[in-house]
Amino acid sequence: MGTVPSALKHCLSYQHLLKEQLWIGEPAAPHAGQESQASGLPEYIKIVEVGPRDGLQNEKVIVPTDIKIELINRLSKTGLPAIEVTSFVSSKWVPQMADHKEVMRGIERHPGVQYPVLTPNLQGFHSAIAAGATEVSVFGAASESFSKMNINCSIEESIEKFEEVAKSARNMNIPVRGYVSCALGCPYEGNIIPAKVAEVSKRLYSMGCYEISLGDTIGVGTPGSMKTMLEAVMKEIPLSALAVHCHDTYGQALANILTAIQV
Repeated sequence: MGTVPSALKHCLSYQHLLKEQLWIGEPAAPHAGQESQASGLPEYIKIVEVGPRDGLQNEKVIVPTDIKIELINRLSKTGLPAIEVTSFVSSKWVPQMADHKEVMRGIERHPGVQYPVLTPNLQGFHSAIAAGATEVSVFGAASESFSKMNINCSIEESIEKFEEVAKSARNMNIPVRGYVSCALGCPYEGNIIPAKVAEVSKRLYSMGCYEISLGDTIGVGTPGSMKTMLEAVMKEIPLSALAVHCHDTYGQALANILTAIQV
């Protein structure tokens, strides 16, 4: 694999970390359902690996296309059910993702593994489908300031763009997954009220997103704030349609994940 950037090494080691800390991906023991109920943990946890996209998009040094492809191919052999491959955004805004078409067409697709891609608008959606994407994600925010800084539009404007994507995807039987960033805090606005997270989540779910991933974008969440936020969102969306995306900025990611799976 040659010289591997530190971000890629982290991606490849994270699956082992989760297995070690949360017993994810290991064979189920006899009567696993009963044990899970007794411990307050679910019997099955789905992991969506976003390292090739979220893990690499802010790397200052451009990672060669063949290295990205090999990373994804190696991740495909770990037992992960879903790997977010790349982002179909303008190379002007995210230079690291400029090779999205080449990466999408170059990966080995394994049976039982989904390979979603990020598509912020209709143009990105059509480019992704042309490159062979069979699932897409849209990326919203619970913070107006973050939405404007990250995708250059207000929350309302972003919802309108996502609705166009969702409509086209529905017509083509393409699944759409939704993200809500800044679910537990914003770098510009500070605390984000849970009701706002619930509102944006509900709109994404209502337009057809089969799953909503709630992101602790700057890693300021705690088990307490995670529980409060999830309780608010669960009033609007079924628990089965929720996921969490935790950053480990202050060492709270695993604690927050544990809280989420115990809800």
